Amino acid sequence: MKVKVCGMVDPDNLNLASSLDIDFVGYNFYPASKRYVDTTSKISQVLLEERIKKVGVFVNASSATIEATQVKFDLDYIQLHGDESVAFTESVAKNTAVIKVFRISENFDFQVTTGYQSAQYFLFDTYTKDYGGSGKRFDWRLLDEYTGDTPFFLAGGISPDDLPALRKISHPKFIGIDINSGFELSPGIKNIATINKFISELKSDI
Repeated sequence: MKVKVCGMVDPDNLNLASSLDIDFVGYNFYPASKRYVDTTSKISQVLLEERIKKVGVFVNASSATIEATQVKFDLDYIQLHGDESVAFTESVAKNTAVIKVFRISENFDFQVTTGYQSAQYFLFDTYTKDYGGSGKRFDWRLLDEYTGDTPFFLAGGISPDDLPALRKISHPKFIGIDINSGFELSPGIKNIATINKFISELKSDI
């Protein structure tokens, strides 16, 4: 089970998080986010072990913005969290591995995902007007409607209390979780002890 810790904003907090058994860290480059990382942030200077991949989160950003940020922060993945088209996703994927996000509501049609095979992973998040970080969970039973081949991360309001529910998900393409607001002391500042305990239990049980 892969673990992505998203919404990192503080270099010291990131250093502590990097000692945990995590696989990805996410930096949010969406200016409207409470966890926005400015391009001048010193978080770009934090050296991570090779096993931890850096993900840049973008919402309807231009190709030029994505490319410049990717270079500055040495991003391993680009997470497209907005309404990006199939063609745009394909163009980004030519240069950097892509995680394409789909915001799930009660009436979401999973057939929408079929054109996005250029993405290495999908991420299923809760639909909100704010493009993530809401702390709200969608109905995880809807995941049964996804029949595609692309592996996916689950996001949206995951908290330490969700271990029992996560254990019940048996979808063959479910490969990881994205945790954020449910593990914070304040926006962008993660509770390292809570994450460590959660990951230990998660990876021993799933």
